[in-house]
Amino acid sequence: MTKLAFPERFLWGAATASYQIEGAWDEDGKGESCWDRFSHTPGKIHGGETGDVACDHYHKWREDVALMAGLGLKAYRFSISWPRVLPEGTGRVNEKGVAFYSHLVDALLGKGIRPLPTLYHWDHPQALEDRGGWTHRDMANWFAEYAGLVAERLGDRVTDWLTLNEPASFIWGGHVQGNSAPGRADRRAGIGAAHNAMRAHGLGAKAIKAVRPEARTSIALNLGLYEPASDRPEDVAACARVEAKRNLLFLEPVVRAAYPPLVHETLPQLADFIRPGDLDEIRAPLDFLGVNYYSSHRVADAPPGAAQKAAVESVDSGAAPVYGSDRGESSDTRIDPEGLYRLLLRLANEYAVPEMIVTENGFRRDADAVVDGRVADAERVAFLRNHFAAAHRAIQDGVRLTGYCVWSLMDNFEWAHGYAPRFGLVHVDYGTLARTVKDSGRWLAASSAANAIEVEP
Repeated sequence: MTKLAFPERFLWGAATASYQIEGAWDEDGKGESCWDRFSHTPGKIHGGETGDVACDHYHKWREDVALMAGLGLKAYRFSISWPRVLPEGTGRVNEKGVAFYSHLVDALLGKGIRPLPTLYHWDHPQALEDRGGWTHRDMANWFAEYAGLVAERLGDRVTDWLTLNEPASFIWGGHVQGNSAPGRADRRAGIGAAHNAMRAHGLGAKAIKAVRPEARTSIALNLGLYEPASDRPEDVAACARVEAKRNLLFLEPVVRAAYPPLVHETLPQLADFIRPGDLDEIRAPLDFLGVNYYSSHRVADAPPGAAQKAAVESVDSGAAPVYGSDRGESSDTRIDPEGLYRLLLRLANEYAVPEMIVTENGFRRDADAVVDGRVADAERVAFLRNHFAAAHRAIQDGVRLTGYCVWSLMDNFEWAHGYAPRFGLVHVDYGTLARTVKDSGRWLAASSAANAIEVEP
């Protein structure tokens, strides 16, 4: 075996999201979130499941931090539940909610684990959704108020902040297709929501730095590698449309404070929502970029009259759902470690991103089970080894990649798919809530301890 050593102080990490693991959906003053409302709506979630209890991390966080330490984590990316902190979205602060995250941060630091909080991982307060949510221009200002408050309370200990997680997913899935919260299905309004989300990122980053000038701010974008299925002009054009909707609509404004011509050509309605000064609101130079990567995609133009795939999921490959091919394209989703390497190089070379952290990358396996106290998940171990090797190659070729957070720390509520998909390094028995470290978790612990991985030469 060949050992691939990572840079000194490389962050070996794992990621989660508040609604997916916390539970305690209506405890200690927490307000209702849009995902609480959506998951309680009949027919929205596989098997009628909800995140009411999830992994009960709200009560088991001490045990979970001990697990993280046992896995040798150097970083933990988690999200803060906006309605747990501000039940109505603005105004009144729920001190018990703030205290929960404050205790979590202290426990992480006590174990030598760097907190990487994300302020928004899709669960905004239902009170704000009732006022229009992301389709309302004031949502950007409401988010900035929330971001400034959390940074003021936790920023004495937290240095690195991510504003939004995967706007491409919550815009296309939650506002255009309606298959995730808040369940809107209005293409034009969804495009306006995308612009408001970009404004929220910029205003949120400024609000953080206003109270904590030393803070580092970022965003987590789910970026795929998109290539045409053939050299046919129709497929090339279809791929360009998907690239515009999935990547450029979100990447270009946060990096360059502008929407490129291809985005305007693909989404002409966008211009209706841009007002003077908006691009200045968005402008907030990134201190680093969070990159969520799962798969690469071959895109083909769909034949006239064909049923369009609103969401493409390749269960056999273990890839995460892909949202955004909402008309005129079909997509073949592939697990592709080489795609991660090429994406990181592109971001470094074409966009001059100064620093990156892989904030999500993981493998779905529905059949994970505890047998004699062990969860054997060799496919996930191979997936992680191959993707970490691709990341190492990018580092060797000059990319400043300083960390890598595996999705996910533990099995959890996977949105509209309920509890069937398992991505965790740690197995969760949803009946007893018992945690069992999988072989993949042991692999990550050994790799973190060595600050290196072993691959076949």
